Amino acid sequence: MHTAEGVVTIVQESRFQLVDSAGVAHLFLLGHRAAAEPEQLVPLQHRQARVRVQYRRAPGLIGRIARRVQVLD
Repeated sequence: MHTAEGVVTIVQESRFQLVDSAGVAHLFLLGHRAAAEPEQLVPLQHRQARVRVQYRRAPGLIGRIARRVQVLD
């Protein structure tokens, strides 16, 4: 499984954007079996929380499928 770390900058429903330390933005879709709920993403955006996301690639999609979101702050 792949991982990415960064700050949650945008949230819309079950989609969110993470900006890594290099300034690169990554789009994630919260997976159905993710260890997080869409309602938990908005407070992370408001806090500009630093998180680690475990994800899988999604062929044919721009975003990646987030399996787990862990707060690092």
